[in-house]
Amino acid sequence: MHGVTATASGPAELLHRLRARSGAAAQSPITHIEHVTARAGRVSAWPSWADAGVRDAFVRQGITAPWDHQADAATLAWQGTHVVLATGTASGKSLAYQLPALTTLAGDPKATVLYLSPTKALAADQLRGLTRLGLDGVRPATLDGDTPREEREWVRQHARFVLTNPDMLHHSLLPGHARWAVFFRRLSYVVIDECHAYRGVFGSHVAHVLRRLRRTAARYGSSPTFILASATSGDPAGSASRLTGVPVSAVTDDASPRGPVTFALWEPPLLPPSSPDRSSSAGTGLASRTAGADLAAGEEPLIRRSALRETADLLTDAVVAGTRTLAFIRSRRGAEVVATIARRSLDEAVPGLGDRVAAYRGGYLREDRRRIERALLSGELLGLASTNALELGVDLAGLDAVLICGWPGTRASLWQQAGRAGRAGGEALAVLIARDDPLDTYLVHHPEALFGRPVEATVLDPANPYVLGPQLCCAASEAPLTENDLALFGGAPALEAIRSLVEQGVLRRRPSGWYWTHRGRPDVDLRGTGGAPVSVVEAATGRLLGTVDQGSSHAMLHEGAVHLHQGVTYLVDELDLDDAIALVHQEEPDWTTQARDVTELSVVSVRSSVDAGPVGLFLGEVDVTNQVVSYQRRRLGSGEVIDTKPLDLPVRELRTVAVWFTVSPQALAAAGVEWADVPGALHAAEHAGIGLLPLIATCDRWDIGGLSTANHPDTEAPTVFVYDGHPGGAGFAERAYATAAEWLQATRSAIASCGCETGCPSCVQSPKCGNGNNPLDKPGAVQVLTTVLAALPPTTEPTHSHPAVPHPRA
Repeated sequence: MHGVTATASGPAELLHRLRARSGAAAQSPITHIEHVTARAGRVSAWPSWADAGVRDAFVRQGITAPWDHQADAATLAWQGTHVVLATGTASGKSLAYQLPALTTLAGDPKATVLYLSPTKALAADQLRGLTRLGLDGVRPATLDGDTPREEREWVRQHARFVLTNPDMLHHSLLPGHARWAVFFRRLSYVVIDECHAYRGVFGSHVAHVLRRLRRTAARYGSSPTFILASATSGDPAGSASRLTGVPVSAVTDDASPRGPVTFALWEPPLLPPSSPDRSSSAGTGLASRTAGADLAAGEEPLIRRSALRETADLLTDAVVAGTRTLAFIRSRRGAEVVATIARRSLDEAVPGLGDRVAAYRGGYLREDRRRIERALLSGELLGLASTNALELGVDLAGLDAVLICGWPGTRASLWQQAGRAGRAGGEALAVLIARDDPLDTYLVHHPEALFGRPVEATVLDPANPYVLGPQLCCAASEAPLTENDLALFGGAPALEAIRSLVEQGVLRRRPSGWYWTHRGRPDVDLRGTGGAPVSVVEAATGRLLGTVDQGSSHAMLHEGAVHLHQGVTYLVDELDLDDAIALVHQEEPDWTTQARDVTELSVVSVRSSVDAGPVGLFLGEVDVTNQVVSYQRRRLGSGEVIDTKPLDLPVRELRTVAVWFTVSPQALAAAGVEWADVPGALHAAEHAGIGLLPLIATCDRWDIGGLSTANHPDTEAPTVFVYDGHPGGAGFAERAYATAAEWLQATRSAIASCGCETGCPSCVQSPKCGNGNNPLDKPGAVQVLTTVLAALPPTTEPTHSHPAVPHPRA
């Protein structure tokens, strides 16, 4: 810790410090403060069925009695009822599943338990908790991609409480079920932690992995009870039932105590022309320019201070104040940038104090992740800039404050992240720092959209053919599919999918069932990342720095890209997609890079449509092709474009679901949109629509894409498309279609109420635009949306149909 200490201050004092740092600014960055009152806890007696040794182990850990919700959920599970416990962060959900599971292990020396979590960090944290209990005969062990091969054999032969993730279950345990036969035969409980994380395409895949697990367990004679733990969510019983395929009872009355929470909404200020931050931030992603086409001669465009720099400064202030703080950042690069800025600022103030801040994100090596986790838990680290890898239930006791850099996508995630703060029921501070983005800007000025509203239900669709077909192939490769299996995998949709797979030759019908026809296993990626992650390797030493998922590699690891890793800057020398490796060397260039891409879209089929005169609204399947074609080098400090360099990367193809609307040229002309302005008006409406869709659909703007054109060949009209960024769709476009009027009304309001002249990141500019946010016509977008809203009915309902079933590679 380098002998450096900081003066500890509580959350209330920290908020006062943060307010004071805005100084003489014309307008406070705090747009709203929400006070969440404290809540007393309600305890229950230990259940009579609980094993005395297990109970005493919890008492030794300071747990003298369970909370009501813990006892209720544990008793349901003990009675054999599938149960989901959906309560707040730090409400003690672990005890609710550990108590029945450990009691069963104590009473039956042959019983086993399987624990599934969406992240390795959470499984490692659970292992620490189980080990602390000190119970004989439990033999808990983690099994994941970081587990050395020699340890995996020990886990298979000896562990009775196996902690793993859906990926390992899918890739290893189920395909190798014969080697795990003893474990599956004795399987008593399956614990699914943080089950709200299984949504979209990933959740749909996991739903079928769990059905394959039930099928395999039944084959070996067991019928485990499912215990699910979730953050507070809408319809937890329904979501858990869709995930597992079995009826699930919900326990939702949170009886744990909670300290008071102060929740501040924070909008970074606009920078005056003389501000030094303008030159130091331009072109780095640390500030956002408003469009300036209509500025007077010599007038500089307004720049809003970026959420990243604002978060870095708030994290710096928190560490100086001695407040243990976790900053959640949306992107891996962003987490690195925030940690780097905070470290530099702290070292300038007190040499060595910067060592008490670190970054944490996916893609780090196992030893790096564990070292950072230990340092945070021990208090060696005072500040951490993390992606949502630490959002889930890792025990982070002792944190005082949480900074949330940008809307995390759902109210469930917002409260999950905010709940990381609070020492044993003590006071906590949470701050949501708005990015210069339409949705973030809308939310910090409309707190009613955040507070006092129920959290979202988890969206997943096991009937998605891009999930169902490959998962049926996986099941068939594990054991032939039979008529009795059809109900397990969805009934009629499963039979239709199997018939399609037989026609394609990947399954073969025999009297005893349907068989997988290839020697190798199906190649199915649960997380939709496009394949194996790309390894980032230092060329001179061969040292593995980390990994980047396939889906991001074209934009992040192309030749010439600037890559940040733990505060060190590297340049990419070569991206080898065949071997999934990027070679880099360390360098500190005076420029940064930004990838440019092109997208084309064609309509495959229409599921549902609304004819509203001059306006049409559609839902259907589309084919999207995308290619990263070049990148810009931008000068640090000024943002000046140095040059644009071409790239030769393969085209990516995606069949997915889209919602789109058309507007007749006559209606646009009547609304005052000149024909020359139509492309910019539609483009601006598309950007804002993508930005606001997460307000009504359980998605992130990076989960969806869009395209706009003044005359699309398939619609023969001016058209705006918004599509799911996952094969087969993830339910987002369907939600947009069903609530089109609400979605587009919020979009129009966000654009019209923005104070900029011609469009800015707070309304119509997009951080992911492959065309450099050109052209954009803000007034035209308002006119387009006004015309669409005047014609559309208040609600529409999608119809459900699916295209032919795709199959995986062997």
